[in-house]
Amino acid sequence: MSGHFSNNRREFLKAAGKAGLAAGLSVTALPSLAGKYNNHQAGSGVTGEDIPYEQQPLPYGYAVLEPVIDAMTMEIHYSKHAAAYAKNLSDAVKAEGVDTSKQKLSALLAKISTYSAKMRNNAGGHYNHEFFWKSMRAASDSNMPAGSLQKSITRDFGSFDAFKTQFSDAGKNRFGSGWAWLVITNNKKLVVTSTPNQDNPLMDVSEVNGTPLLGLDVWEHAYYLKYQNRRPDYISNWWNVVNWAVVQRRFDKAT
Repeated sequence: MSGHFSNNRREFLKAAGKAGLAAGLSVTALPSLAGKYNNHQAGSGVTGEDIPYEQQPLPYGYAVLEPVIDAMTMEIHYSKHAAAYAKNLSDAVKAEGVDTSKQKLSALLAKISTYSAKMRNNAGGHYNHEFFWKSMRAASDSNMPAGSLQKSITRDFGSFDAFKTQFSDAGKNRFGSGWAWLVITNNKKLVVTSTPNQDNPLMDVSEVNGTPLLGLDVWEHAYYLKYQNRRPDYISNWWNVVNWAVVQRRFDKAT
């Protein structure tokens, strides 16, 4: 590794730590949408995975996803960025009087337009990351869905390869930061969509609503140390760590 890249890497780590602590604090970019979506019913019947309000232990070691995602990226991503979303979510629910013992996080997301931009950023950021960690496992070269999920993917996209292309394009073409998603809609159809920033398809502000089955983080902090600006390479390699068993369980629950 060249000295130039080593210096850049150290600077990135410093910036990443600061960015992680600041995640969700800059909320002025998202205007309050309370009222705008008061009659928005697309989320009715959509049920998200039960995810606690608190950050959960990572379900594997930082190095498990190598060589697709390197250990240092995983450590920074989990311990800095994701941890900051969880902390800021805790602050937001206290400030806005949310009784977390009575309202599930997915239910809060379903009416996110009635909350502040800080809540939107951090509730989404926390939910998305907890969902993302469970969507991955150690790399495998022959990584495919099976059973009823595979049949539904073929039915709704034509083939698994066609689905992969559409999903990958959603991630590649997401301008700036955001996510690519596979969701199942209320009419049990599989669709691919993407969301900006830390939004997700459970939110009543999302252009496409549905129950998330698979999500891909395309924020730069998810891949920059290994891939730099090569987001398409990150996405292409990421397919090798998708945990299709978890996606299948989500599909079974939603159907």
